[in-house]
Amino acid sequence: MDKMDGIKAHFNEEAEQFDGIIRKLIPYYAQMVRALTDSISFDKNAQLEVIDLGCGTGTISKAIKDLYPHARLTCVDMAPNMLKMAERKLSDAPDSRFIECDFNQFDFDKKYDLIVSSLAFHHLVSDKEKLDFYRKIYGAVKDKGIFINADVVLASCDWLYDRYMERWKEYMMKEVPQKEVEEIWAPTHYREDSPISMMKHLEMLKDVGFNTLDIVWKYYNFAVYIAMK
Repeated sequence: MDKMDGIKAHFNEEAEQFDGIIRKLIPYYAQMVRALTDSISFDKNAQLEVIDLGCGTGTISKAIKDLYPHARLTCVDMAPNMLKMAERKLSDAPDSRFIECDFNQFDFDKKYDLIVSSLAFHHLVSDKEKLDFYRKIYGAVKDKGIFINADVVLASCDWLYDRYMERWKEYMMKEVPQKEVEEIWAPTHYREDSPISMMKHLEMLKDVGFNTLDIVWKYYNFAVYIAMK
């Protein structure tokens, strides 16, 4: 089983419990989601084409649909059980599309006003994979379109990385036993995640052509950032 197969397997297994798990593991997750949706600058009545890459259980898509009721959503995820949860959340949005696919293998079939992702890009292993996918995203965003990502980021130096990890574990241990953090969640992060620094993300996005970039929310090793075409 390769790395992505393992990630798919555990997301399939966790789908039913995922929304509860994520709020225990991701610091201030509701704030992160709010920061993402607050960064969308279109008219509330616009008929936006929106794609959610690595949509998980559909939390981000649902939040966008609630704010932009005329948005047409495409939800992409490699874990079928996650997609089933997303379909439930968006049951009142019959024009939504649900596509079972590794977002890194997804071939964009049209251009979008808004491309979003959350807690997914850090699964791309190499810098080249990340840069190549940013190029695909740039090509799939309409003129004046927006890309917003909420994700795990790496510190820019070792001592700051240690502080990030300390604060993250401290947050998790508010609701998760220390033994579980040390034996399950921290090892899962080390085994499955390949984050890069916030600065490197911004450099890559600029390199592929985005001309307006900003960090709209950050808590140590978690960030929401935006790129506009």
